[in-house]
Amino acid sequence: MKPVSFIRQVLAACIYPELLENQTFPVDVRQRAQTLLDACEERSVGSYTDSSGLNHVRQSVAEFITGRDGVPCSASNVFISSGSQRALMVMVKLIASGEGDVPTAVLTPVPCRHTLPMLLDNAGVSLVPYMLDKDQGWAVDMSELHRAVNNARGHCQPKAIFISNPGNPTGHVQGRKSIQDVIRFASAERLLLLVDEVYQEYVFEDAAEFSSYKKILFEMGPMYSDTCEMVSFHSISSLGECGLRAGYMELVNIGPGVKHFVDTMLCTDISTPVTGQLAIDVMINPPKPGDSSYHTYMKEKEHIKDTLKRNCQKACEVLNNLPGVSCQPVMGGIYLYPCVTLPEETMKLAKELQVEAGPLYCEQLMQGQAVLIGSGCTHGLPAGIQQFRLCIMVPSDVLEEGLRRIEKFHYSTIKTSAPASQINTQSTLEM
Repeated sequence: MKPVSFIRQVLAACIYPELLENQTFPVDVRQRAQTLLDACEERSVGSYTDSSGLNHVRQSVAEFITGRDGVPCSASNVFISSGSQRALMVMVKLIASGEGDVPTAVLTPVPCRHTLPMLLDNAGVSLVPYMLDKDQGWAVDMSELHRAVNNARGHCQPKAIFISNPGNPTGHVQGRKSIQDVIRFASAERLLLLVDEVYQEYVFEDAAEFSSYKKILFEMGPMYSDTCEMVSFHSISSLGECGLRAGYMELVNIGPGVKHFVDTMLCTDISTPVTGQLAIDVMINPPKPGDSSYHTYMKEKEHIKDTLKRNCQKACEVLNNLPGVSCQPVMGGIYLYPCVTLPEETMKLAKELQVEAGPLYCEQLMQGQAVLIGSGCTHGLPAGIQQFRLCIMVPSDVLEEGLRRIEKFHYSTIKTSAPASQINTQSTLEM
């Protein structure tokens, strides 16, 4: 997707301050760049920062959260990291103590973000799966949460529950009651809430609305807001600026001793890339009405959101028309998560090669059609059924070309004549 102009312009001016001496960029871009450079040591993005991030950026994040939730947020509870993945790793390692031979565990949704199982394994923490309700659009099933935690106790010690809202990769957006139920559950079971809210800006289902866990937590009153321990995560990856490597977490009801160790662990990175930190500031504090860049900024952001909604509808239509494929509609985020009955030929070849059939299907698609999709979780699925992760945060013509190739590949693998495609595009897909 085309980068958001305001973010790139501000970063360009910060990296090369000579650009501030002419009229190349709008006045609000130059003013923001000046402000951000003033926050940097020696007014340079080449400088180090405190391990927990620039004070200016932490304060900006605190003001953003306060405005979003109507609940005060202190900058001392905000920690900048080199992406939400790094922040999550810090928190997981802090709880990975265990007692004797009983390992620490984290309740983890299935499906979940594809890097989470590896992260937990790397931290020496057990994964306790709880199945999301596919028939309800991948909603959280409270009876499944209770089953998971009860079955886990005795052979591991659950200390936290991880959840993403909007769901990654399911696209489910939790309603108020669902969030309240999860908070009550975490409080009753004395579990740390780890909440991934990276795609909060991308809710495109008309009937859905993003509500942060912190907002709902404080609306539930002191019984929960004063006691329930929670960490929420956000990242500039939501803007497609993944390579800048920056995100933040807010700690709620976490004691000063723990925050000291969070800061200490972040020291191992020395500091998050400064350009990424500045991008966070721009992300959560965009141009306001009346600013020179406001119209362009809003137009670009709406284009991204409209593209995601249009891509979702188109992809669901194409995928659900393929034999053996079903795909739940999503409410937000940047992924679809279709379920596929794998062709017999793929299953036979996987058995001969002694490899997993899902990744083999992905590899065959990549080699045959130059389309890359992610192999999803198979936990709880019958043999021959596989789920895949399909990113829809791409230009619509690229998605349509990708769908045409997926359609062609799928029909070829099941040895069925494909019907004339409804997709007509001359674009080339580059992955």
